[in-house]
Amino acid sequence: MSITFLCLASYYKGAAFMEEARRQGCRVLLLTIEKLKGEPWPHHALDDIFYMPELNKYPDIIRAVSYLARQTKIDRIIPLDDYDVETAARLREHLRVPGMGDTTARHFRDKLAMRVQARDEGVPVPDFVHVLNHGQVDAFMKRCPAPWVLKPRSEAGSVGIKKLHHAQEVWDTIASLGDLQSYYLMEQYVAGDVYHVDSIVYDRKILFSQAHRYGIPPFNVWNHGGVFSTKSLDKEAPELGGLLAVNDQVIRAMGLVRGVTHAEFIRGADGQLYYLEMAARVGGANIDVLVDKATGVNLWAEWVKLELANFHGQPYKPPKRAFGHAGLMLCLSKQAEPDLSHYDDADVVWKLKKDHHAGLIVNSRSAQRRDELMNRYLEQMGYDFLAIAPPTETAV
Repeated sequence: MSITFLCLASYYKGAAFMEEARRQGCRVLLLTIEKLKGEPWPHHALDDIFYMPELNKYPDIIRAVSYLARQTKIDRIIPLDDYDVETAARLREHLRVPGMGDTTARHFRDKLAMRVQARDEGVPVPDFVHVLNHGQVDAFMKRCPAPWVLKPRSEAGSVGIKKLHHAQEVWDTIASLGDLQSYYLMEQYVAGDVYHVDSIVYDRKILFSQAHRYGIPPFNVWNHGGVFSTKSLDKEAPELGGLLAVNDQVIRAMGLVRGVTHAEFIRGADGQLYYLEMAARVGGANIDVLVDKATGVNLWAEWVKLELANFHGQPYKPPKRAFGHAGLMLCLSKQAEPDLSHYDDADVVWKLKKDHHAGLIVNSRSAQRRDELMNRYLEQMGYDFLAIAPPTETAV
């Protein structure tokens, strides 16, 4: 029996999912936004493609997909980007399509909801307060020393996050938000190494996880610029066991039944691992390619396979994995088409092809060799290509 996937994409990504779905004999529909018409979508893998001005405007999106469903039975709705997770959940609820619904989706999109849920389930999180009751905000600042970070509840990654250093700055910033204050939370600033764990979950069990450590924390790169980097953690890394344990704790706390996840954690000066956030989708910034090069596991393709397994009532098993020593480097480029030809070591296994971006992945026989290459290339990329753009308040 054939299955029809409706894929939602507010950004250009997810081609590997659609291509794998087509290889598996599925019908694949893509709903994206009009400004992405010119992107190189994998039309060879698509049965149809539809465009709307935006995907998060209600009730327009629900009416449009309901109209499509009059003639096409939609079996699964797949959000290819973080901003599509809640939209997909609302569509599933309305069409009664299997998969994550509204309540669980908030645990993966709403930074306040995910922190409350994690704290209630005993997962360590930085101290935080909802920017709602001003008395509670004042009490938070008195018990938690500055600096603090103000975060929009439903943006992705580091978008819109501000670091605040004294009480008057906090009150001035809150006042500037006006009626949008309740859409923010404020959190204790924790300095330390930032990690991410990318996982595959089926029937509430984690069947695959790969842990990495960022170079410059994403918040710093977003706000101050620099070359973004992340590298796979070695099997012998002392923090690996703790990371995988808290990742398992978070996934259980958030109630994910099946899918792929991208979670971020920070190790504070006290040695404690704190949960920062988790997304119910494949990691961005080409982290999916890094995972593939380090382990041989393509998260997009496995997402297709686990959805098919669920549809047919069958068990799912991920492929046997490798344990490579891989690292990803990425930055905005001063050149429209940066020339990476002189980054030519044999360990370079992938190069990014995107206007005004420079990026590459190395995968080495040892962690030492990987680190030597990354240190050299990070410095060289900063000199050759690095451009810095001011941070924006929103991503879409």
